[in-house]
Amino acid sequence: MPTDPNLHLLRRATFGITPQLQKQITKMGRTAWINKQLAPETIPDPVVDDLLASRFPGLAWTIPQALDNLEEFSWDLMQDLGIAAIARAAWSKRQLFEVMVDFWSNHLNVTNPNDDAWANRHDYDRNVIRKFALGKFSDMLAASVQHPAMMTYLNNAESTKYDPNENYGRELLELHSVGVLAGYTETDMWNSTLMMTGFGINWDTYQFKYYPSYHHTGQLKIMGHTSANSSATNGQTAGLAYVDYLAHHPATASRIATKLCERFVSDTPPPALVSALAATYLANDTDIKPVLRQLFNAADFASSTGQKVRRPMEALVATIRTLGIKADVSGRQGMQALYWIVDDMGQAPLAWVQPDGYPDRADSWRSAGGTLARWNTNMSLAAHWWPQQLVLPPLRNLLPRVLPTTYGGYVDALATRLVQRTFPTAHRDAVCAFLGKNAASPLKATDPALGWRFPYVVSLILDTPYHQVR
Repeated sequence: MPTDPNLHLLRRATFGITPQLQKQITKMGRTAWINKQLAPETIPDPVVDDLLASRFPGLAWTIPQALDNLEEFSWDLMQDLGIAAIARAAWSKRQLFEVMVDFWSNHLNVTNPNDDAWANRHDYDRNVIRKFALGKFSDMLAASVQHPAMMTYLNNAESTKYDPNENYGRELLELHSVGVLAGYTETDMWNSTLMMTGFGINWDTYQFKYYPSYHHTGQLKIMGHTSANSSATNGQTAGLAYVDYLAHHPATASRIATKLCERFVSDTPPPALVSALAATYLANDTDIKPVLRQLFNAADFASSTGQKVRRPMEALVATIRTLGIKADVSGRQGMQALYWIVDDMGQAPLAWVQPDGYPDRADSWRSAGGTLARWNTNMSLAAHWWPQQLVLPPLRNLLPRVLPTTYGGYVDALATRLVQRTFPTAHRDAVCAFLGKNAASPLKATDPALGWRFPYVVSLILDTPYHQVR
């Protein structure tokens, strides 16, 4: 992989390198680019803003508006959310923000679609994940425990002092905060369940509601946190104090730091970097921006080139961005087709069924079928076979204005444009051999390599690990 630190940062902090991004980071400098991406509100995003307003207007609805506009238990709005996630990843200028939205959507997973969240899952995306994706984790966690989508997904809406349901109380510890290695006990897990009783949903409005009559009262001790919890009226306050304690717990800091390293550095997170990031997380009141700045400037990050593999959706979106593919001129059939493509590849956005979110380790995605699906997708997109509603610029634009004179130069030029490096000699020669040529063979403007075989060459280069590695 290219060792250029700018290219390495772009591979990890975005959904795929584009020529525009390369020019931008070179002009701005690495530090300024990071700071700009950490302030997404300062980045105009007209393409995505227009797509959302014109093709997915329902995503801006409040929960009451969704109830008014949807048939009961309709999946339409949840489907919109999944399709829009691909569009945002592919075409948003706020790339690091979208990467972190994906990160937190998996950390605080609420499967989309699911029947119980038909009227409010889009609101969870907007007012929990997106609202706090580059803010304080303590704020995000508090928002999640007061959102109807989470309360129904993990069954806390049906958990009462009369019949406690352990699902949410357990996952709050195991997945959302301290993690299984923190050493909590069965008693801690049970008390976590009791503390969160009463946090639920108004089934008439599909909005969050706290029910004092369902809240367990009495002193509770959970992982060093002690609460008098003496009043059902103040039970919501007691529960939120417990959640805030978990967000600030050293084990939570370590777990989030580990997951960030797993996302941005390596499948085997470096212990020293994890410790350093965890300390920064705690020192900054769970604010994630200082943690990300430290991570991107760490030596372990700089030396981690080639140590992460793109998951299926990331590979699809990276191909879209690399080829300069644009959204449908009108309608949304092409974007919807992308959703079904990535669903077949095993990673429809937000759709992981278990509460732990999509895994971010290469061994979770390694299979012959998965590899073949990536290859077929690259071929389909490069040849513009499907989805045809998307706009594919001429492949000739991938080459310099003045054509290379040899096949070796042709492969070098394409590789440089598509994967930001020339191939080693053996790999370059393999692509030439695919065309029945050698590196020194003269290239003519009428050759099939610039005609009907062009998409096949582009696809072949995108099939290589040079493109599949994050």
